Amino acid sequence: MAGHSHWANISRHKGVQDAKRAKLWSKLARYIMIAARNGGGDPTMNLRLRYAIDKAKAVSMPKDNIERAVKKGTGDLAGETMEEITYEGYGPGGVAILVETLTDKRTRTNGDVRLVFDKNGGNMGTPGCVGYLFERKGVILLDAKKYSDEEAVMTAAIEAEADECERDGDLYEITCEPSRFTAVAEAVRAAGFVPEEAEVKNLPKTTVDVDVDTGKKVLRLIDALEDNDDVQNVYTNANITEEMMNA
Repeated sequence: MAGHSHWANISRHKGVQDAKRAKLWSKLARYIMIAARNGGGDPTMNLRLRYAIDKAKAVSMPKDNIERAVKKGTGDLAGETMEEITYEGYGPGGVAILVETLTDKRTRTNGDVRLVFDKNGGNMGTPGCVGYLFERKGVILLDAKKYSDEEAVMTAAIEAEADECERDGDLYEITCEPSRFTAVAEAVRAAGFVPEEAEVKNLPKTTVDVDVDTGKKVLRLIDALEDNDDVQNVYTNANITEEMMNA
């Protein structure tokens, strides 16, 4: 019986992992479709698409899936009509929450996102209620352990005309205006630095400190939102510490 239980647990774990992988592939496929739709299907000319494909490859998404998503985005292959919708609301402690979604059915996503807020101590607000607390920025992350010469990284960021370059633990974070994102990302690459991540994001203008218990509740809300197939990104102005994440 012990052996049976052991293999049953392994089988269940594999099933859970496969389900998570399938969910992630679905999200990335949608991301690739939108990138291809907005900037064309050539990743050498469409930086957003290139990084979307890089993300997909990093989690072993099959080549056929990637190519199919690109073709759906460019219209070369029939697919769902996807719509980008951003939801705004409040999490535990009144912190701001911004949710970016890609959906083929607005009514379903509206209901699902509202329900997740309600079940996890938050509430969905009206458009504009917290959006002003965030700003769109191009964000390029470099592995500080891989690139130990901080001065060289800072110099590359300055020469690329980035707004800021800061080290945060094991990462360098280079930020720029969205209109400069492609040029800055290309210049950083040309200087010999391969980003761990590069995309345009919503960053909080300022962060709000919360206690550990509230921080854990905010993280549970974010996790529940990210678990929804239609949700692509979730942002908050809560200052989430390592202690909260470890807890």
